[in-house]
Amino acid sequence: MNRLKLISLVLPLTVVDPVSAQTAPIGQPTATFAERVAATLTTPIGTRFGFVVVDDAGRELVAINPDQRFIPASNTKMFTTAAAFWSLDGLDRPDTTGGASVRIERSGRWRDVILEGHGDARLSSAADCAVDCLATLADAVAATTRQVRDVVGDDTLYPDQRWSPGMSWNNIPTKSGNATSALTLDDNELAVTVAPGALGQPPSVTPLADYTIDNRALTVASGATAIDFDRAPNGTVVRLSGTIALGAKPEELRLGVDDPARHAASVLLRMLQARGVRVGGGATSWHRSVAPGDDPVVRGAVPVARAATAEPLALLTPPPLADDLTIINKVSQNLHAELMLRRIGRITGTGSIADGQVVVRAMLAQAGVARTAFDFADGSGMSTYNRVAPRGVVTFLRWTATQPWGAAWRATLPVGGEASLKRRFAGTALDHKLFAKTGTLNATNALSGFLIAASGRQLTFSILANDVPDGTSALPAMDRALLMVAAEN
Repeated sequence: MNRLKLISLVLPLTVVDPVSAQTAPIGQPTATFAERVAATLTTPIGTRFGFVVVDDAGRELVAINPDQRFIPASNTKMFTTAAAFWSLDGLDRPDTTGGASVRIERSGRWRDVILEGHGDARLSSAADCAVDCLATLADAVAATTRQVRDVVGDDTLYPDQRWSPGMSWNNIPTKSGNATSALTLDDNELAVTVAPGALGQPPSVTPLADYTIDNRALTVASGATAIDFDRAPNGTVVRLSGTIALGAKPEELRLGVDDPARHAASVLLRMLQARGVRVGGGATSWHRSVAPGDDPVVRGAVPVARAATAEPLALLTPPPLADDLTIINKVSQNLHAELMLRRIGRITGTGSIADGQVVVRAMLAQAGVARTAFDFADGSGMSTYNRVAPRGVVTFLRWTATQPWGAAWRATLPVGGEASLKRRFAGTALDHKLFAKTGTLNATNALSGFLIAASGRQLTFSILANDVPDGTSALPAMDRALLMVAAEN
């Protein structure tokens, strides 16, 4: 490791640090660059920081707790998306294998509609949908038959692992923790609009199909809108609480869906009815058990024998996966990251979380990252079980830059001054000169990637903050440290 040495300067005047503008007493050594960087990472009190910066020649400029392990939050998505670039072909071509399909299966005199998912994250039921649309599949069924029994959502392509180990239970009802499924519709989210009602009365709420709203919120005379919601895992009752003021703008809440396959089947059922198809049964779902040897197909909770699979009436072809990889990193889309992990897990396995991690570990072994520098339990970073060491992250990042797909992968990262980094670096020396993945979770902040220093050299960095006290943020300290690094190199 290359470290800058302490240099004693005895001058007739005090020595001024040009960055921190602090003076050192005559005859005493000035702080090194690395020490001054470390001095910016002292707040919030109690926060544990890890920070490694490497120059374009591979020399470490900063190494603060370089081999300690930290929760990386959404920095995890860097590894998932890079593994997709590393292992999958044809990312820039239409996704011919991931799109949902619809078919009709006969069971005696009955006919069921089977909506089968193949891992696509972008299937949409929006009224203005132009590509990858559930309506296309509904049209195909309506053109074939006018009467069916059940509409089944089939997500058996992947094992039924809707939430990863280490997912916090309080995130499950929200869009940050919605369930993962090979059959995904509208990001497995439901929109609920809450608008002011009469003074002292509950606000008005848009109804939700398949869910009951327990409205305990209140319309008040004035004040900021503070509407909250909760729902038990796999529960169908959504409890609203909090307040909204008279005259306030409606508040839109985004709720996570716990059984995405059944939800997609339910939406398709209503689309079929709107097209004049009579549905004699209801919406249900098929899932694949995780346990080896178990019956792989479940309708509700009862294993059933599958009929001979019919040819699909229609099969969707989503846009290129490269588009989705960009969404994952720039928007930090959790569900899409989880589905990408399962997709790469299909290369040599069943599409389980563990199968996806086999690919990630193989990639990191090739990159020369120490096995002690990482452990992952998911693909998105929502798991509190994930761990990385900043030195290992920088080793990985420098390796990506040597790969034939490295430039395309780097283009998926957020840019300083734009989108998720707009408020942090717009108008600074790193405006459009920083390319890095963000990360935020309970008591955690992270940012890792590349920056262009004042000299024009590219530096690679990873800065991680854990144990951030509640009600505070490590982001100001992290950004000060990065700006100092950029200014002095």
